[in-house]
Amino acid sequence: MTLESTLTGPMESQPESLRRFARSRRFDLLMALLVFGGLCLIPLVVSDVYIMNVVILTILFAFAAQSWNILGGYCGQVSLGHGLYFGLGAYVTFVLLSKFSVSPWIGIPAGGLLSALLAYAISWPFARMKGHYYTIATIVVAEAALVLITNWEFVGGALGIQLPYGPDSWATLQFGRNKNPYFYVALSLAMSAWLICWFIEDSRAGYWWRAVTSNPEAAQSLGVNVLRSKMAASAVSSALTAVAGGIYGLFVSYIDPSSVMGFQISLLIALPSVLGGIGTLWGPALGALILIPIGEVTRSYAGGTGSGLNLAIYGVLLLGISLLRPEGLVSLFRMPRKRARSARG
Repeated sequence: MTLESTLTGPMESQPESLRRFARSRRFDLLMALLVFGGLCLIPLVVSDVYIMNVVILTILFAFAAQSWNILGGYCGQVSLGHGLYFGLGAYVTFVLLSKFSVSPWIGIPAGGLLSALLAYAISWPFARMKGHYYTIATIVVAEAALVLITNWEFVGGALGIQLPYGPDSWATLQFGRNKNPYFYVALSLAMSAWLICWFIEDSRAGYWWRAVTSNPEAAQSLGVNVLRSKMAASAVSSALTAVAGGIYGLFVSYIDPSSVMGFQISLLIALPSVLGGIGTLWGPALGALILIPIGEVTRSYAGGTGSGLNLAIYGVLLLGISLLRPEGLVSLFRMPRKRARSARG
């Protein structure tokens, strides 16, 4: 009996369950094509610069949350230190561009590769930790990196790095006035991350990672290399998160340690998946659609008097979801489909 057959249930129930699973995957892919196709039209109907900035940030953090979901959702390793990789991607891109005139088309993949190697190395000792011990360890490493970057003069220290203004160009991915190119870049990345997760769900690695999440001991008894699975998931997740950090830095044209590597960034990466639904395809996007606009609106209209108001709102939302919908907001959309299947039955 293969690992896939073990995870999908008894042998006699496989045919119907597999057919239902295949239909669900086709439905998700069709919905993704419709959703992303519809989103491509947003620049044609939205002319307000502020609204477009909020839309771009929402899509960008949906991409970062989907990247976090690979590790936290599918592999069960809850990290609150992904701001380390987000910031690392931004700093590698900025340093290469500002000091060595290296194109972001090279700098962004370089940041992703460096983050993947760092995550792979860090996860070797950390993957043996379980539950809150692993989460605390990720916070400690991210905070240590924040202190290091803050005191490293070569990368600007606490003052950060300001990109020199130049003409709008795809070569440098700098667009000062028209932000629509950033929208399409962020949307392309978000769709790529969604497709990666869609393939993971029906791949050998996806079955292994979900087995590790459910019961590491049972997975290991079935031949799954638990340690290597966690390390691989960490590397893929951190690489994609670093790409999000590089694009974010270019979008805002200025970075400093707290703005791209602080603990609040780690929360903004993890919370959308928690709110929307951990280990689901649509949960991170749904959570980002709610959390990111709330943060931007409170910061814009409340100003200094509303400092921390967005965190209070996040806390209330998470408390309500944990009590009413522990599976996340995405479970609200599954109920009609379940009722329809019951009615057909």
